[in-house]
Amino acid sequence: MKKVISGILVAACLGLSFSTTCAAARQIQIDGVNIRTAAYPEVKNGHVMVPLRTISENLAATVQWSTYGVTLTNRNSTITLKPDSKVAQKNGKVISMDTSPYIKNNLIFVPLRFVSEAFGSKVNYDKVRVTIDSPSLRINGVPIKALQQEYHMTMGGIVQQIKGDAYNQAIYDIMLKYKGKEVTEPDNYSWQYMIDTLGAYYKNSEYQFLDDKGDNQLRYDTYSLVGDFPQEMLKDYPPSLIYDANQDKWYLFSETANEAIRKLVDTANQNGFMRTISNTIL
Repeated sequence: MKKVISGILVAACLGLSFSTTCAAARQIQIDGVNIRTAAYPEVKNGHVMVPLRTISENLAATVQWSTYGVTLTNRNSTITLKPDSKVAQKNGKVISMDTSPYIKNNLIFVPLRFVSEAFGSKVNYDKVRVTIDSPSLRINGVPIKALQQEYHMTMGGIVQQIKGDAYNQAIYDIMLKYKGKEVTEPDNYSWQYMIDTLGAYYKNSEYQFLDDKGDNQLRYDTYSLVGDFPQEMLKDYPPSLIYDANQDKWYLFSETANEAIRKLVDTANQNGFMRTISNTIL
């Protein structure tokens, strides 16, 4: 009987009808992490409304304003919507929302149900929080539970893990998208920045995609060319490389991709998705 009542409350909170209990949620949880947000979920016209930028950022999507409205881009979809309009576009096709987005305190709020449609996520709502869960990244059919990043400084290094499915999926997608043609192994590469060696590469980061047992399913290392030489001497050396440790192969990569990955890692860290495993930096 309790399960039946709980199911009725969830359905009501997702858009059929509302009680004062539904309006009391003061927390947004994404992929198991309680998110810091400038605005709480709220109820308007019988629908749960959530701040779009908070949701999109932590589901590894981008939000851009244009003369038409707001464009939301994730790995599968491009969605354009306009405040005070129920009509939106998804991948060029017109779609309808249950209620109109609106702007409040310089934030755009969208219906919670829209989040599940836009991101393919599972959504829930109770008297405590809005809960959003992303689909798990799978590599060769194996669910990935964490992305472990290791990087080194002059003295020591840091190992940390991201446990946000959307972040991990986005970083994996960037690696696949920007991994270029196969190249030969460089003559010189290291964690250290070898300023006296022409054509040397230093390792930016090592990324391991771990399953629920902590076993590595895939490892990529990203490298950048040491640039302390005249450009004419470096013209035959690609500026960025990526190493597939599982296949023991090297590929061209992109500084644009490196920067996009760094930005996602930083955002994950700022929003509480990062856990430090070890820190030996002096």
